[in-house]
Amino acid sequence: MISRLKGQVVDSKDNTVIIEVNGLGYEVLVPTSVFQRLDAAKEADGTISLTTYHYFVMTPSTATPVLVGFLNELEKDFFLQFISVSGIGPKAAVKALNRSIAEIARAIDEGDAAFLKTLPGIGQQKAKDVIAKLQGKVGRFGLIPDKAIKTSDAVVVRAFQDEALVVLMQLQYKKPEALEMIAKAVERKKEIKTVEELLNEIYAGSRK
Repeated sequence: MISRLKGQVVDSKDNTVIIEVNGLGYEVLVPTSVFQRLDAAKEADGTISLTTYHYFVMTPSTATPVLVGFLNELEKDFFLQFISVSGIGPKAAVKALNRSIAEIARAIDEGDAAFLKTLPGIGQQKAKDVIAKLQGKVGRFGLIPDKAIKTSDAVVVRAFQDEALVVLMQLQYKKPEALEMIAKAVERKKEIKTVEELLNEIYAGSRK
């Protein structure tokens, strides 16, 4: 299975890019929310690194490989959660994710069906299905930076931030408030790598 590609973007159209790696061209589907940030994510030499989801479209006589690309593992993790909803396949998810993942995650967490209905291919019933399946499970994705920034500078939300969220909620903070505290701490100090460092930064910020 192909889990990562690094190379030059030699062609792009709609939600598809061609990545050339050592003379081979790989066709990769990318959600609009990712597609819009590809140029900003390129390295100094023009190369780009994509984390990929690799699956096969099966027919009675063939198995066609398909790649879906993301700028980091967290975006891929959200995609996998999204396609776990009954009736939403990978290609449908690529089309649906035309807003930032952070916005979509927040809408799911807040039960905002009206927002979800604005996503391509997501009607009233499907919006309800997404909320029923994922509400309470995607809060951490709301911390993904919304702005187009280089992958090397991006804030990668790790499991320790989930741990910090649990701790804050145990301290009687409401979930939206706790998520905001975590987001602000990570924005102030991007090199945070442990739950202890994160909680210390949150505490330091509360004293200012």
